Amino acid sequence: MTTAEMTNILEKIKGNASNGKKAANKLAIVASKGSLDMAYPVLILANGARMSGIDVDIFCTFWGVDLITKKKMGKVNISTVGNAAFSMAPYAPWFKIPTWMGIIPGMSKVATWMMRREIAKLDFPPIPEFVEMLVDAGANFYGCEMSMDMMGLTEEDLIQGVTIAEDVIAHTLDECTKVIWL
Repeated sequence: MTTAEMTNILEKIKGNASNGKKAANKLAIVASKGSLDMAYPVLILANGARMSGIDVDIFCTFWGVDLITKKKMGKVNISTVGNAAFSMAPYAPWFKIPTWMGIIPGMSKVATWMMRREIAKLDFPPIPEFVEMLVDAGANFYGCEMSMDMMGLTEEDLIQGVTIAEDVIAHTLDECTKVIWL
């Protein structure tokens, strides 16, 4: 996502509601994937919104719960199997790696290592630190109760400050909330 695209999204969130009333400055992000390449869009967008004065609620469901699970949040990796966008970018962006190559032993580790290195070059913090920064900045994290039950997780498995929620609607949405599903 480019800076211009992010700015455009943030301006729309700050804009007027369809009924002509001033919209509430609130963004709800549904994080449903727990891979490294899907964690950072959630965290970067949430950080941009908080730094712009927009209230942020992040509802972690299914594998997105890994982003707020103490034992897993620092070990999130890239899934190379079935990742149609997998390429050698930035080293050789023109070379798309066929999805079948994702089954080669070690491919996920190499891809994860490469992406972590590129993220560090951009001066983005690791996921645990990024989540802590967002909590400190006032972002609200919610863990999906059903997903947690399915994975055998309890409140003690999550980082401090997470609220367990039965559903996203009851805790985060009102008529002016903008929702992004990632």
